Amino acid sequence: MQTAFVARFYPSGPWRIAADSGDPEDSAAVLHSDAVYSAVTWAMQRLGFLPEWLETVFRRPDSPAVRFSSAFPFLDPWLFVPPPSHLWPPPPSTKVRWKGARLIPLEAAQALLKGEALAEEQWRVDGESQCLLPAEWESSPFRFAVRSGCAVDRLEQGAAVKRLGCVEFASGAGMWLLAAFSDAEARSRWEPALKAALLLLGDSGVGGRRSAGWGGARRVEFEEADWWSALTREEPPSEAAESTAWWLLSAYLPSEQDAVDWNKGQYRVLERNGRVDAVSGGALKPSTRMVAEGAVLFAPQAPRGRALDVAPEGLPHPVYRAGFALAAEIVWREPVK
Repeated sequence: MQTAFVARFYPSGPWRIAADSGDPEDSAAVLHSDAVYSAVTWAMQRLGFLPEWLETVFRRPDSPAVRFSSAFPFLDPWLFVPPPSHLWPPPPSTKVRWKGARLIPLEAAQALLKGEALAEEQWRVDGESQCLLPAEWESSPFRFAVRSGCAVDRLEQGAAVKRLGCVEFASGAGMWLLAAFSDAEARSRWEPALKAALLLLGDSGVGGRRSAGWGGARRVEFEEADWWSALTREEPPSEAAESTAWWLLSAYLPSEQDAVDWNKGQYRVLERNGRVDAVSGGALKPSTRMVAEGAVLFAPQAPRGRALDVAPEGLPHPVYRAGFALAAEIVWREPVK
């Protein structure tokens, strides 16, 4: 059974999370797990833990000491997650346009996984955030916005306006992520350093426009993720083994050891790219296709994933893109009719 904790970032301003479309005026509400690993690794370097961190997380042949989910929004007390793809959307409703929600509360996902139907009178889809919310909630947890900046050339009397998409959060809302440890020894070794790294990220910022104060957090809170320990129980489910599957809360890059049956389950693929940090020249990394969060996969064992070296040509050190899977074992159920 994995032990894990949740980190909640309460933003101090807007966050710039690049959208998969690549359009600078678009922004995303999910920070993919490979970007989470990159940010934490940056913080570990500044805290003096980089060599050991790389060795125990990126270079272990069996499994990394720590696995991260992607970072998703929250609105106290609700944690939003990507719905299990084989159970979403529910059957059409005259009251709720279920398919308009890209993120749903964890409690709603747990109900679906148990085979329970969602009562349409208890929920609504918020068009602004594309989140499923309790019907009595009138406000959005966050909204997408576009902010403008201007670079002024005082010598030539010119100006260049730049517009960037961002996410603006409501009071009590923010971003959360899950950190799961491979065993008790890994937790004992890495929990203090990891929490220090996450606090540093809250101060320095995550995502784009950090130099302008974006991506910061006025506070970072930690809580035990008992719900994750329950999902990753060690005892086998009561149903037949062939009905078990794995629900992903991270972006995933399959490894050669993963025996995923790609003819079953339900999943989609996203393309990940980006640049190395400015210290390394800011060169463009090669793109990588990864399985997106919310996927439901069939495999005899939990998918492991792998880290891929995506260092641009000529860079003297490796640059890892983490595709480690953070997945919960679930029982495959047909959607409620």
